[in-house]
Amino acid sequence: MTVRACLIGLLSLFVLAFAIPAWGQDGATISVQQPWARASILASRPAAAYVTILNKDDRPATLVALETSVAGRAEVHCTVKQGDAMKMVPVGPIEVPAGGSVRMQPGRLHVMLMDLERPIEVGQTFTLTLHFANASPIAVSVPVLEPGARGPEDD
Repeated sequence: MTVRACLIGLLSLFVLAFAIPAWGQDGATISVQQPWARASILASRPAAAYVTILNKDDRPATLVALETSVAGRAEVHCTVKQGDAMKMVPVGPIEVPAGGSVRMQPGRLHVMLMDLERPIEVGQTFTLTLHFANASPIAVSVPVLEPGARGPEDD
């Protein structure tokens, strides 16, 4: 075997060693299901979106950012009780456990869509992209339901 053939073989092994862990962390092991959003009342008021993230991998996945063209900012918030009032507070990265899921729903974890260009209207759909620390981004089409909807089953 020539030196050149050995170098090519070693280079191939090196590339595979780094490619295999990334392959296991792409959209094939993480999926987003049941996306939906509530219509906004006004452009000056935020809207909310909800998804369920499933992780079939044997390692946790971490949601670190959200992106959409309908809002200047999209953040994961949690509804908490502070005194006698309910407040929505931003939360940091969301860990989706290995072999588990995270469900966003009204009154709990949700995506706050802030700095809207215009109201989000019933019947509209928009794209929401979820960015993970250890996986490829996933873009989903989000249907917009009534402002008081409790989920897609209300549609």
